[in-house]
Amino acid sequence: MKTAVPCYYHLDVEVSPERVGQVSRILAAHLKFWDLDNLIQPVCGGAEMLLEVIDEHATDKNTSIEMWWNGQHLITAIGDNDRALRPDQELRGCLEHLAAMSDGWGCCATETGSKVIWFSQRARAGERVPLVPTAPAPRVSEGLDVPREVRVAQLAGPAGMPDEVLEEAR
Repeated sequence: MKTAVPCYYHLDVEVSPERVGQVSRILAAHLKFWDLDNLIQPVCGGAEMLLEVIDEHATDKNTSIEMWWNGQHLITAIGDNDRALRPDQELRGCLEHLAAMSDGWGCCATETGSKVIWFSQRARAGERVPLVPTAPAPRVSEGLDVPREVRVAQLAGPAGMPDEVLEEAR
């Protein structure tokens, strides 16, 4: 099963053609680290598509990318700072593709007038690999010295002299 530990990643980037591939590799590395290998292709593909549209049409190329993993769904959000880039015009084809390949998606405005486009992917249960116990490795240990011998006759002396017996034994 996938880990249920919530994970979060945030990346601010100025979009350019060469950065689209770099961002895709960064997102893929985080998904591998979170053990979500089966989500790499859809998430990186959707992010690349959005970043390419932003690079082509936006005047402000500063973009924020965030990923949230809650144990069942991975939500990827890409926020741009360009107020002129409209989802119903330049982003229409990209959003149709996101809707077809994701479990959920949306677009919302921010307080500054920019927009955030998000999409989610449900994680499939991974193949469980049975744990194989490993045999303990032999280790080198130092031998301990045998305690010094005390003659039984000394310990079995008269009961009236315990101090003398202990002194002789030392």
